[in-house]
Amino acid sequence: MPYAIIESGGKQYKVQKGEEVLIEKIEGKPGDKVKFDKVIFLSHGDQKIHQKEVLPKVKVKGTIVEQLKGEKIIVFKYEPKKGYKRMRGHRQLLTKVRIDDINVPKSQRMI
Repeated sequence: MPYAIIESGGKQYKVQKGEEVLIEKIEGKPGDKVKFDKVIFLSHGDQKIHQKEVLPKVKVKGTIVEQLKGEKIIVFKYEPKKGYKRMRGHRQLLTKVRIDDINVPKSQRMI
């Protein structure tokens, strides 16, 4: 099964056709189509593509499934003997994306 490594929101994600991936929040409603142009690596079996002249032509297409929040993370600051305590929580905004297709240029067709 071919897979690609894409970059979105400053983070890298390994994706395959048909799977759902949680990524940093991107704008859009459920059902909207998205395209990831920044592909870092592409693999199919023992063939691997990482040439800088080919990867800008590779496109990964997906569909937004839902917008959601991640689990709550507690941030607790404390200084002993000073009476200083601060507790805050954070929930990261996430987008669940289903990967529909990985397009490879015809000259590098392997999928």
